[in-house]
Amino acid sequence: MSRHPTLKWAQRADVLFITIDLPDAKNVKLKLEPEGKFYFSATAGAENLPYEININLHDKVDVDKSKASVGPRTIVYLIKKEESKWWNRLLKEEGKTPMFVKCDWDKWLDEDEQEEKVGGDMDFGDIDFSKLNMGGGGEFDEDDSDTEEEINKEEEEEEAIEKKMETATALPVSNGVEATA
Repeated sequence: MSRHPTLKWAQRADVLFITIDLPDAKNVKLKLEPEGKFYFSATAGAENLPYEININLHDKVDVDKSKASVGPRTIVYLIKKEESKWWNRLLKEEGKTPMFVKCDWDKWLDEDEQEEKVGGDMDFGDIDFSKLNMGGGGEFDEDDSDTEEEINKEEEEEEAIEKKMETATALPVSNGVEATA
């Protein structure tokens, strides 16, 4: 009987981030089909215990533009959605989410946060908003908002993940053909 490793997921309108936590995974096999069928299997540990995930994603995906990277502690998938839209859940099946499926809060953005981030780089020049008398009252507590340094760090982490995905030894994830590492 196979065990289920922890699967963490996050999304943007056009992609899914799936991270499988399985240190020292061996004999990694993955299969991704256009209709959203996702299969993963591997062995791990000193006893080479079998692990497996077999799920149906919420909607169709673009297999040819999806990528996978097998690392020493995790297996990371960047799955391109067929349609650029937000999914209200990861799995096609409604009901209780399996215990091994978790949100990846390190990568998670809400739909409105993604839109804010896109428009967040606007240049306001030398405008001092404190002198515009726009009301609001009260003190601004800088500790309650993300500093520019935190935002830059988040952007750098996302870029590092994307760069890692580009430079990683890509396992072909296409047309239901299995890939091994």
